[in-house]
Amino acid sequence: MDLIITGNDLTIEDLVNVARNKQKVKLHKDAVSRINACRLMLERKIEKKEIMYGVNTGIGEFSEMVLNDDQVKEFQKYLIYNHAAGIGDPMPEDYVRGAMLGRINVHAHGNSGCRLEITQTYVDMLNKGVTPYVCQKGSVGASGDLAPMAQIALLLMGEGKAYYKGKLLEGGEAMEKAGIPVPGLKARDGLAAINGSNALTAMSALFLYDANNWLKQAEIAAAMSLEALKANMGPYTPRLHEVRGFYGAIRSSKAIGRLVKGGDLQQGKVKAKVQDAYSMRSSPQVIGTAHDALAYARSQVEIELNGVGDNPIFFPEENIQLSGANFQGSPVALPMDMAGVAITMVSVLSERRLNRLNNPALSGGLPAFLTKGAGMFSGMMLSQYTADMQIVEQKLLSAPASIQSIPAAADQEDFVSMGMNTAIKNFQILDNAYGVLGIEFMAAAQALDFRDFTFGRGVEIARQMVRKNVKFLDIDRPLHADHTKMKEVVKSCQILEEVELQMGSLE
Repeated sequence: MDLIITGNDLTIEDLVNVARNKQKVKLHKDAVSRINACRLMLERKIEKKEIMYGVNTGIGEFSEMVLNDDQVKEFQKYLIYNHAAGIGDPMPEDYVRGAMLGRINVHAHGNSGCRLEITQTYVDMLNKGVTPYVCQKGSVGASGDLAPMAQIALLLMGEGKAYYKGKLLEGGEAMEKAGIPVPGLKARDGLAAINGSNALTAMSALFLYDANNWLKQAEIAAAMSLEALKANMGPYTPRLHEVRGFYGAIRSSKAIGRLVKGGDLQQGKVKAKVQDAYSMRSSPQVIGTAHDALAYARSQVEIELNGVGDNPIFFPEENIQLSGANFQGSPVALPMDMAGVAITMVSVLSERRLNRLNNPALSGGLPAFLTKGAGMFSGMMLSQYTADMQIVEQKLLSAPASIQSIPAAADQEDFVSMGMNTAIKNFQILDNAYGVLGIEFMAAAQALDFRDFTFGRGVEIARQMVRKNVKFLDIDRPLHADHTKMKEVVKSCQILEEVELQMGSLE
């Protein structure tokens, strides 16, 4: 079924379905009417020669320069040429498709002033699988994601490059093969296509979707480690967290409690300490804090997905246009910096549990480094090194980008969000997080195999899934293949899907 675009109610899950699962989209009839009404107002203002930023003026430092009639006709083309100034490797196609969907949703409000043909062309490109080639780097996250959005807009002139049916083609050729007319650019069309933070917002939406799945897997790995370490499960009683009131901690305690339910530890058949170390006892509080951080980031991202991020903005009912800074990426960049920090924080917690599994002084009777042959064999000693390296990289990447503004455009654009830097580094943080958690899963499964009591249902499902991918470490072997395999297992959510298939959602 097509996703109907109204300008409102677009969720992160909607964006994932369009960006990754190729769900088709359609403009709501009311959105079509709004777009046409706004364009009609704009054309009347052009006829009256009203001064409008980016329509009959230059942009940035050149905003005081008024264009003549001939220049107005050509300006949008050169605007796109000038701003298509990115660099480096191409964005993944889901980033680009998500950015296009976000731009369509902005236009659907009827405040952008572009022709309907511009918006409909983006709809057709999504539905027919034409994805522009876009360099990943270049946006400073204010005045919109100008560099990446301009590379997308090149297709509106039949230029640039695009992927179509698995091949990278010249833009015009891709459009022709897909049967999509090239609309060209008239007054306002180019700026309306690029002047919003749609790329970094789409990337943030995709990150939040993936990060939520990662956090649920962090709870599964925690439950496995806790059982292997014979943890006191009292601190996981939801009532304890309800009296404090943080939603994320309540959610996390319930999830971990469900995973260990039915096991000997949860039923009090295994002796536990009166009080465990913080890395065990405070897992609900720490993972819960990350849940709450992601929930706030999600709220901001979905506001942006459904808002009018543009400049200028036209109000047909009042027959006015207002120039402002609704393209500024800070409302997304700041909470997304926090979201990246949250994933790093939970990765640090995961590594501390890994340390306890490996350390015979802390593991509650497990063999040193989880090997039967200590001395001859080193077991999972070096796995911790690999986890530590990735965590240090995460920590370096966790410095906020949203405070790193560098002025541009002769100081006309003297504060920018650098939200694209946030979006890029968050995926790097998450990539490392997959590796760190994969190693904890390995160690926890190894430790559980040394225990002779009954595990919780969820923990046992997860242990079996690990064993489907990585064998018990009986004698030392090169572990790089196992580490890489488990990283892919976590990234693909295999363990999470099996646990939730058999037990229901952990949320």
